[in-house]
Amino acid sequence: MRGVRIVLPDTRKPAQAGTVDDDQATAVAQARAAHRRRLTGINAVRVLLVVAVLGSWELAATHWIDPFYYSKPSAIWSRLVDWFTSGTSQGSIWTQIAYTLEEALIGFALGSVGGVVLGIVLGRSRFLSDVCAPFIKAANAIPRIILASLFVIWFGLGMSSKVATAFVLVFFAVFFNAFQGAREVDRNLVNNARILGASRTQVLTSIVVPSATSWILASLHSAFGFAIIGAIVGEYSGADKGLGLLINHAQGTFDSAGIYAGMIIITVIALLAEWLLTLLERRLLRWRPPASSVEAQI
Repeated sequence: MRGVRIVLPDTRKPAQAGTVDDDQATAVAQARAAHRRRLTGINAVRVLLVVAVLGSWELAATHWIDPFYYSKPSAIWSRLVDWFTSGTSQGSIWTQIAYTLEEALIGFALGSVGGVVLGIVLGRSRFLSDVCAPFIKAANAIPRIILASLFVIWFGLGMSSKVATAFVLVFFAVFFNAFQGAREVDRNLVNNARILGASRTQVLTSIVVPSATSWILASLHSAFGFAIIGAIVGEYSGADKGLGLLINHAQGTFDSAGIYAGMIIITVIALLAEWLLTLLERRLLRWRPPASSVEAQI
């Protein structure tokens, strides 16, 4: 009959909610597996590079170059084992590490606090920044090795002179980043907060400091390395213990393996500090939304 439409029942099965969840779980599992494979490949290449460099160095020092001047990995490893088992010419290696690390930590803490406070204050006050600018630039231009020598004369061979050297190196590294971070705060955001009745202290604590946190934390990664450098330079200028004194003694006795061994210990300490600072940065910046793209990290 014309105009009559016959509707057949739909025999297709309705989509189940669990299917979508399973697909998402599968996609997540595949992404994680791909990430693990990528990390495995990266670590494998890193290991191969280290093996190639050390192997080439060992081979060259055995057959072509003089190991008295350039040492070789096997001699450096022997020196490290000897230091950690029998001790050094200056005493226990752990005593030297603890002494240098204490100097670096105190200088790092004092320099970071001073750099953050002064950087934010001058960053928010154009008048004070204009007044202090030439003095800060002049102080930053002074070679650190000269300051280290002066600090030894002023404070003696003890820990104070090394802490002062580490403080100077850390302070300027943190100060300029904190200053720039305070200057880069969105002015519209500050104006809106003031319109809503926020005081200067509230603007500083709720807008300026959180906005400058990324700049400050970025400077801390390199600042701790500067703190160790300051402690080592101070110990070179004059000390009674520490890794700098140990390396200086190795240089005086033409012990190239000892110099490399001291460098390796300092590098390991710096890498551990970098790892801890990265964990701290992630914890403090959890409020920040994740980046839309994957960023390469060095």
